Amino acid sequence: MARTEYYDDPHAPVPNRLVVAASAVVTDDAGRILLQRRSDNGRYALPGGTMDLGESLPATAVREVREETGLDVEITGLVGTYTDPRHVIAYADGEVRQQFNVCFTARVTGGTLKISDESTDLRFVAPEDIDALPVHHTQRLRLRHFLDRRTAPHLG
Repeated sequence: MARTEYYDDPHAPVPNRLVVAASAVVTDDAGRILLQRRSDNGRYALPGGTMDLGESLPATAVREVREETGLDVEITGLVGTYTDPRHVIAYADGEVRQQFNVCFTARVTGGTLKISDESTDLRFVAPEDIDALPVHHTQRLRLRHFLDRRTAPHLG
């Protein structure tokens, strides 16, 4: 389903839903970051998605990484919370979400990298190569917070 992301846009639709989600900055032994090219908007993003009832946020991140990339991961830390009401995501079915995401760090423990129906490309990207990719501002923010090696998680 197609989606459009808005940030600080006065023409953005008004949110009608708040959905809890988790994402993960997954790194390999070389320090590269796993990114997926989303099939719904063509941009690169961290793997992640919506929390299910009966599930914890860390378990959500682990499940979403597995579903979207084929990799098993272990959560190793917290990048931050991302709840900026200026970030709005509109879906083709009329759902308009206010962003609510908790972003974790993770390391690969197993699995095989494979594309899901939610992506058209998966790759581990060196930090210095990320700027050349089409990445939404809000994803870049999470990546910057991770790469800054902050001593405390972002709370926003």
